Amino acid sequence: MNSSTATPTTPFWHTPVIVIIVGCLIAMVGFGVRSVFGLFLEPMTFARGWDRETFALAMAIQNLLWGIGVPIAGALADRYGPSRVLALGAVVYGAGVWGMAAAESGLELHLFGGILTGLGVAFTAFSIAIAAIAKVVGPERRSLALGLGTAAGSFGQVVFSPLGQAFIANFGWHSALLILAASALLIIPLAFCLPHITTGKGEAHSDQTLREALREATEHKGFILLTIGFFVCGFHVAFITVHFPAYVQDLGLGAEVGAYAISLIGLCNIIGSFLSGAAGQRWSKKCGLSTIYFARTIAITALLLLPKTEVTIYAFAAVMGILWLSTVPLTTGIVAQVFGVRYMATLFGIVFFSHQVGSFLGVWLGGYLYDSIGTYDPVWWAGIVLGLLAAAIHLPIDENPLVRKAAAAAQ
Repeated sequence: MNSSTATPTTPFWHTPVIVIIVGCLIAMVGFGVRSVFGLFLEPMTFARGWDRETFALAMAIQNLLWGIGVPIAGALADRYGPSRVLALGAVVYGAGVWGMAAAESGLELHLFGGILTGLGVAFTAFSIAIAAIAKVVGPERRSLALGLGTAAGSFGQVVFSPLGQAFIANFGWHSALLILAASALLIIPLAFCLPHITTGKGEAHSDQTLREALREATEHKGFILLTIGFFVCGFHVAFITVHFPAYVQDLGLGAEVGAYAISLIGLCNIIGSFLSGAAGQRWSKKCGLSTIYFARTIAITALLLLPKTEVTIYAFAAVMGILWLSTVPLTTGIVAQVFGVRYMATLFGIVFFSHQVGSFLGVWLGGYLYDSIGTYDPVWWAGIVLGLLAAAIHLPIDENPLVRKAAAAAQ
């Protein structure tokens, strides 16, 4: 009997419903904690006497280490199971955020808030939880389940954004970071509810090695295009997450407007992610991605051209929220559809690395240009150009599942 498939003796906490719930909770906590770091830009830089580039570079390093760590964490999860990887990541995550609170110099902030927190985020990445969810549902429902998992991460943003602002307002930014550090540790007990499954439901067992899977993917034109396109998603999302609250205050609006806007993005992304997953189940995923990136360019252009009122900010947040992580169910869906789920965490980790290179550039460039010329406008316009390029680059992707040579020869 193949131990990688569900049997009547499978523990109840390894059943699909429980795995989906637990995976969603992990995504919610892991993504929720890191999504509120932008709220700390103003109070931390003021208290420590740093410029915005110092804080932005720490967040940029965090995003880069997140990107570097995800393929490694994904490969370890594919081989040894997600539980130990996620538990280790939660410990590192908590330690990094705790050290971020204690940092008194820019170097310490870059070490703890950048490197250590980035690795912690990588080893608790929602992509690991999503890969676990993908393996317990059949292909006919997989895209929808991936949308649900992504929406859960967004719900974390909805919950943690107002909470983070409330913690800062009531307890100060230092204590707020300590509370967030403790919150990251909640992932540990949840992690051990996820099973180690090598063969996805509804798929034939494969003896393909990791090296073979990597060679297969890197020789596939669609995988390369998908990886390049995801760079743009990272550029957009990370820049807005870190700099948007400060951008809103620079417009003369209250700090609570920026916090509510980030929360609204997360709230609307729940809808967007779910709808994206449902659409990917019925229609072309690559066309969906192209549409999302084009719509982002329209939203950013409107933000720059319209009067800067609270209504404009909230409208932008709502629209961008619909488009926020709606790219993830479609991107992960193409990876699973073309290459299967055996090494999904690893392959998506590689695609995600490109996302985080874009994140690094968006976050750092935002801080550097603001300190240099006093405005974020060049980064917004760069986001528009990149959005148009991403809309075009996804269209040539071949979404058809690969027929592997070994499988074809056996028929």
